[in-house]
Amino acid sequence: MMLRFETAGESHGECLVATLTGLPASVPVSSAAIDRELWRRQQGYGRGGRMKIETDHAHIVSGVRYSKTIGSPIAVLIENKDWKNWVDSLPVEGSTQDEPKRKPVTRPRPGHADLAGAIKYNFPDARYILERASARETTARVAIGAIAKGFLAEFGIGVLSHVIQVGPAQLGRSASWDELVALSQKDEVLLNCVDPEAEQRMKEFVDLVYRTGDTAGGVFEVVAHNVPPGLGSHITWDSRLDGRLAQAIVSMQAVKGVEIGYAQEGAASLGSAVQDTIHYDREAHTFTRGANRAGGLEGGITNGQDILVRGFLKPISTLRRPLESVDLETREPAKAAYERSDVCVVPAAGVVGEAMTAIVLAQALIEKFGGDSLAETRRNYCAYLDQVKQF
Repeated sequence: MMLRFETAGESHGECLVATLTGLPASVPVSSAAIDRELWRRQQGYGRGGRMKIETDHAHIVSGVRYSKTIGSPIAVLIENKDWKNWVDSLPVEGSTQDEPKRKPVTRPRPGHADLAGAIKYNFPDARYILERASARETTARVAIGAIAKGFLAEFGIGVLSHVIQVGPAQLGRSASWDELVALSQKDEVLLNCVDPEAEQRMKEFVDLVYRTGDTAGGVFEVVAHNVPPGLGSHITWDSRLDGRLAQAIVSMQAVKGVEIGYAQEGAASLGSAVQDTIHYDREAHTFTRGANRAGGLEGGITNGQDILVRGFLKPISTLRRPLESVDLETREPAKAAYERSDVCVVPAAGVVGEAMTAIVLAQALIEKFGGDSLAETRRNYCAYLDQVKQF
């Protein structure tokens, strides 16, 4: 069975719901580990007032018993503590007598789903659109991603992220896996950059945009470590793993672009300078590469090197200094609506990127090795690694 997940819920609804189907039985699941990932998603310099309200906790209601999966669908609930302020505005049942309690959004924000969604679903205002389009939905993704991470960890695979750019402030160097591990273990998160000097420049830019009522975007990098060669396929367009990873990252709110490896640099270089040369280590009986410009993927297949995926996050659409818009009721020019929001969410987006990358890799691993139980999947996995050593 293919691993798949779904999320449900609205930004100011009662809760978020996530389901995960297809994970083998006996995979360890830690509520504390999931909550740690949810906490990481809430951190970062430039987050808004919502993060002061919510302390996210994953409540697993099915599919896990005695801290291990049982092979059936996993369902997770995450309470929205802000719901108490919206109970009368977003009731599940109601009548026209409740109309005065609504909180309509009739001045769509440029760059948000407001107008396109209102037109698509024929809503007189954008409230229901923004409730679902909101990045609050990524909380559910991170919960599922944490479970996928736990599954991958059983095979020695790790997935972490760091911020390499906020506005014009850039890291300017690569980061080691040990640096990323140390970064993920911090109990205080500024902008999740491995270099303190670069992080300070990023902070100064966030301070600047905050003072001007603007928002800041940037670039995060997700690294998947110790991934075996052979996941994914070149056979069909939709089985190529780089394409699946790209879709997963671009599906995130405010992400407008994705890069696998050093794609942008490679596009401006000669072919002889871009390809990763191939070598053979006779003592270790393994193939090696001269570099990792391909980002761990060739022909849609993992090649045994670290997977490098970058997400390009535009500045978020909700501005304290609103842009020009049009009122949906009067059709007259108006300033766009403003609701409590963030200034910079690049570190949080990196955590969501980790979740999406982990889910896609878990899908690919299960597709290749199968197994109704963790023991069966591990047996198939170890047999494949022996085959690779004998190649």
